[in-house]
Amino acid sequence: PDVGNNQKLCREIGLNVIHICLPRDSSDEEIIDEILKLNEDPKVRAITLHLSSPNSKVLNAVTPEKDVDGITDTNLGKLVRGDACESFVSPAAQAVIELLGKLETRVDGKKVLIVGAYGTLEAALQCLLQRNGAMTASCQWQAQHLQTKLFQPDIVVIGSPKPEEIPFNYIETSATVISCFHMHLGKHNPAYQDLQYRDKLVGEDVGPLAAALQMQNVVKCSKQWIQAQQYKRWNLRCLKLQPLSPVPSDIEISRAQSPKAVDVLAKEIGLLADEIEIYGRTKAKVRLSLLERLKEQPDGKYILVAGITPTPLGEGKSTVTVGLAQALTAHTRVNSFACLRQPSQGPTFGVKGGAAGGGYAQVIPMEEFNLHLTGDIHAITAANNLLAAAIDARVLHEGTQSDKALYNRLVPSINGRREFSAIQFSRLKRIGINKTDPEMLTVDEISKFVRLNIDPSTITWQRVLDTNDRFLRKITVGQAKTEKGFFRQAQFDIAVASEIMAILALTDSLADMKERLGRMVVASDKDGQPVTAEDLGVTGALAVLMKDAIKPTLMQTLEGTPVFVHAGPFANIAHGNSSVLADKIALKLVGEEGFVVTEAGFGADIGMEKFFNIKCRASGLVPNVVVLVATVRALKMHGGGPNVTAGAPLSKEYTEENLQLVADGCCNLQKQIQIAHLYGVPVVVALNVFKTDSPAEIDLVCKIAKESGAFDAVSSNHWALGGRGAVDLARAVKGASSQKSNFRFLYSLELPIVEKIRIIAQKIYGAQDIELSPTAQSKIDLYSCQGFGNLPICMAKTHLSLSHQPEKKGVPTGFILPISDVRASIGAGFIYPLVGTMSTMPGLPTRPCFYDIDLDPVTEQVKGLFKKVVSMQRLNAGPSLPPRRIRVILN
Repeated sequence: PDVGNNQKLCREIGLNVIHICLPRDSSDEEIIDEILKLNEDPKVRAITLHLSSPNSKVLNAVTPEKDVDGITDTNLGKLVRGDACESFVSPAAQAVIELLGKLETRVDGKKVLIVGAYGTLEAALQCLLQRNGAMTASCQWQAQHLQTKLFQPDIVVIGSPKPEEIPFNYIETSATVISCFHMHLGKHNPAYQDLQYRDKLVGEDVGPLAAALQMQNVVKCSKQWIQAQQYKRWNLRCLKLQPLSPVPSDIEISRAQSPKAVDVLAKEIGLLADEIEIYGRTKAKVRLSLLERLKEQPDGKYILVAGITPTPLGEGKSTVTVGLAQALTAHTRVNSFACLRQPSQGPTFGVKGGAAGGGYAQVIPMEEFNLHLTGDIHAITAANNLLAAAIDARVLHEGTQSDKALYNRLVPSINGRREFSAIQFSRLKRIGINKTDPEMLTVDEISKFVRLNIDPSTITWQRVLDTNDRFLRKITVGQAKTEKGFFRQAQFDIAVASEIMAILALTDSLADMKERLGRMVVASDKDGQPVTAEDLGVTGALAVLMKDAIKPTLMQTLEGTPVFVHAGPFANIAHGNSSVLADKIALKLVGEEGFVVTEAGFGADIGMEKFFNIKCRASGLVPNVVVLVATVRALKMHGGGPNVTAGAPLSKEYTEENLQLVADGCCNLQKQIQIAHLYGVPVVVALNVFKTDSPAEIDLVCKIAKESGAFDAVSSNHWALGGRGAVDLARAVKGASSQKSNFRFLYSLELPIVEKIRIIAQKIYGAQDIELSPTAQSKIDLYSCQGFGNLPICMAKTHLSLSHQPEKKGVPTGFILPISDVRASIGAGFIYPLVGTMSTMPGLPTRPCFYDIDLDPVTEQVKGLFKKVVSMQRLNAGPSLPPRRIRVILN
């Protein structure tokens, strides 16, 4: 078809046309490369080709969804199969059929000869004519006995230029002749030569009609694209489980299941092909464009999983999160998403082992979940340490160069011309200079621009490492002679405690993340004013390092239900929740009747408190239900049960029925229920059961929980049975989610920093009051003076007790909470008090988990990674489970 005419038609119906003209000598590979770019461009809805000599390899490079000329094998196959409504049909072939209908020429029972047609045009004509009852034959102009063949049919369809030596009188006078050769793809032909026989042609309208039909295909293609953007009901194929007793090891269970390919899972839950970036076979990044596509889609129900104060016996929040999601989707047929935090290498190789859940409620493949995943923590480490290097380098350069030398290097003259970079304009604006020409700055303005005047004693930005390394808790940097005496004391934090991790978990877009990164305060200048990453000129570079990490990672559970893994561990020294983006995307994907189950770190007094007061403020999301996880064994420890000693058998109190210990320990459960009620959210208690839990103990816990205000309390056996063992929990959560939520925050942001800390200490921890060290008080005064007083609080406190003393179990009261230091995470958006001797860099125990971790060089399988330090759930396997030694390590 005529390109200009097509462009005109497109403009008339409101479509934009991009005309790509390649050199005539372009190879097939070069043409295919251009086609593939158009396939992947979401702004391109349809592709039509005009090639001099197309072949099937080139034609089939067009994605069938954009093939409005019906040239691909996929669309032609659907036509032949009778699925024309699901495919695109050749506009030229369609035009022939419609023109015959307009000429009142009955096709049914007629003999039709298609002459000179090739490839898809010939096949499409044959199929459409036969479907309309015609008897068809085809031949080329070079065929033997052509005159005889042309004289026999009732209708002749000409598909390519007729050679001059073949006269029109070969055709029976009464026959209908239609010429559509000028519509054949790739043919650029001169005007028809046999003018004296023009009156025999009745198909001169094929061209305009075919062009109009092609535009119809373009419109159809656009409609299909619009429909694809809309929310679709899931068509999820769950994976079957056949739980064994005794329950095998976590890794044996993981490797026994065959996960779905992640692109299949993505399609099942309504993700489009251009919305995922595949990493291997079983994991993929999900692009944030999904939020724009589904912005009108109502959110699903929002469920938070928290726990009682954790003990070395383990409560199993991650396992409950996964088990509940499996129960909701695989067994009650409700869309659900589990949103989990990415494990840190520190505890994985230190004291914890794997963190993907356990038993028959886990994320698979476990190796990929626990090791590197898609590299988010590495990106955080790289970005964090780039900023740390920039700080010390700037201090060195300012201390050893004049204003003029600094200016010449910061704004260099290139080919005789100076220009400010975009980020330098931000710096100029921040210090009140509105000039845009570098040559126009005065001497004083140059000094103000180049001198950050960082006070080294106020630097709060630390280097990070995703390894537990106690010897990096205090270091000295800058001792080499090349650093000219600019040494100072510093430290390393664990990578997941970096403010950049907190930003990743709290941001809602790439633009927001970039702004937050720029706002990060790294020190104060000698006048007491904050110095930011933006001042250092590093914001853009940090955003580049984090551009892929911002996308949540899609994985699956053992039963094939979807999981997002993104950000957020270490609730004792950070806010300890998975990302806002993962939750928001999941809430759109599950649909209005679906559920998103997200996990908060450690006990409800830490992870849940920060979820409500920090994460909910950042996201604007309101939770429907809190699932509070408890175990009989942990409650016994809170009730005064004996301490657990590493390597020693458990005391009989933990393996035999003891109702008094359970009743006494329920005080911690009651306290956590009360904490949840402070926020006005219904509570469901999930009792994570073990084989040695007696029915009386289970009933007692559920009874006390309900009497203490829980909407419901149910036992759950997901570890041994998968989602089937958590069906009662799923039903309880559904019931609680129908209750009216009266969500409220614990404190107003307008309150002074000290008062907000005091409210958390008294209402959440049960402290009598707080005690600020001189350092903490001076930091609070500084941050208030700098304008950061209206931020929420992120307490860094031991997770092993409601108090600051790990050995204090149950519900300690009457204590004074010591605040040793206060930091500010301005980019993330919170103030960060350190309670007692809290460390932001964990250490390795005497026998770390890495002793048991190995790689088989033949099979490349990882060994020993998933041996839980406190593997108490193994006792849940059933009567046939042989006795085992339980290795428990106390922090």
